[in-house]
Amino acid sequence: MVGRKSQLEQIERLKNSSKSEFVAIMGRRRVGKTFLIDNAFADNICFQMSGMQKGGTNVQLKNFQRKLSLYNKKKKITLAKDWGEAFFQLQEYLDTLSKKKKLVIFLDELPWMATAKSIFLQYLAHFWNDYLSKQKHFILVICGSASSWLAKEVTSDEGGLHNRVTSVIKLEPFTLYETNLFLLSKNIKLSQQDVAKLYMAMGGIPYYLDDIQKGESAVQAIERMCFVTGGKLNIEYDNLYKALFKNAHLHERIITAIAGSQKGMLRSEIIAKSKVQDGGPFNRAMQELLDCGFIITVNQFGQIKREEVYRLHDEYTAFYHRFIKKNKNFAEGMWLEIATSQAYKTWLGFAFELLAFRHLPQVKQKLGIAGIYSEVSTHYYNIGKPSSLQIDLLIDRKDNSINYCEMKYYEEAFGFTKAFSDSVKEKMSRFKQVSKTKKQLFLTMITNHPIKQNEYSLELMQNNIVLEDFFWF
Repeated sequence: MVGRKSQLEQIERLKNSSKSEFVAIMGRRRVGKTFLIDNAFADNICFQMSGMQKGGTNVQLKNFQRKLSLYNKKKKITLAKDWGEAFFQLQEYLDTLSKKKKLVIFLDELPWMATAKSIFLQYLAHFWNDYLSKQKHFILVICGSASSWLAKEVTSDEGGLHNRVTSVIKLEPFTLYETNLFLLSKNIKLSQQDVAKLYMAMGGIPYYLDDIQKGESAVQAIERMCFVTGGKLNIEYDNLYKALFKNAHLHERIITAIAGSQKGMLRSEIIAKSKVQDGGPFNRAMQELLDCGFIITVNQFGQIKREEVYRLHDEYTAFYHRFIKKNKNFAEGMWLEIATSQAYKTWLGFAFELLAFRHLPQVKQKLGIAGIYSEVSTHYYNIGKPSSLQIDLLIDRKDNSINYCEMKYYEEAFGFTKAFSDSVKEKMSRFKQVSKTKKQLFLTMITNHPIKQNEYSLELMQNNIVLEDFFWF
């Protein structure tokens, strides 16, 4: 298995625990949650079922009956009248099993099981509290792509499930390092620049990356997967948010609004552009998008009452809105033509910024500040006015320093010009004036190729983080 080292270590501790464990697996849709459990607990799973999307209570119970019948072949399983009876049938089966090793009960896509008025969660809580928790050899694993639902209904529940979850395992998309390892495991060998271009189109999502074929260039893979009719990523977006959220049209409107802004947006701007009602509907949808990792917030530097900047944090969604959505009528060679256009080159600059935000731990490691407390922020001042000042990435450190970051993506190495140097000097000077910071500023260039050294870069630049540095573990 590629990556997931910390999660696998956590799972080993659970296997060796002296008591029963209740585990919640969280992570974005398609990030590999089920794959992790199926492989890490391959020899321990004694019962596994997955909720059925848009299925009512009776559909879920019939699915449970079929699954339990496959495991418990010694007894005919009847259709339970409710989840209380279903869990009792499961308990009867579990009682027949050996207690010599940990036994895993894996309930996947839990939000789909907990249909309206089914009282599923109350029965699940009773099953854990009254039976599983009183044993020493069980691991109850629950999973669902709607992380916000699990957080609200299970891990933060105030009822029967309150404080019952003993461990939470969170899966993030692969980093560039892990993405490259994954591709190499499939004997796909691409340059770091091409791996980055694939990542900027589809992110580090194993389900997407697994569709890349040996012998394809990044351009070929993106065209086949994203633009050919029926391609995995040509049709993925249609169900991406609908499979996760009730009232998904609200989430999609928020996402569409933010996707149209490359630098992020303030809450008031998103409400105005998305036309999602302020208050409950907006707050719920936004929190769910944050919980599932589709959006991140970045603080504004130095503001006592901070209004956060919301940024899109899903590479595939960003790529879909910029290119796939607008090019549904496929013609062979379409992507090759787009990939050489100025529009794509300009977009790569935005995508590279998203890449940098995704790999901030690697940036800090390269800067030698991984062990120093720091805060990441932006600085937007008088936006829309002649006196405006916009800085997309600041790393504010406790050692009286700030890394002022400029992010640049070019096909060839970027070189400082006098005009660029003067512009950066002016921005740094104005930032110190407006923010009133007394800290020293270090100009940090984050680029896909090493900066061309000249008199201007030697005078001004303190650090150069390059794409290669993102490929560190």
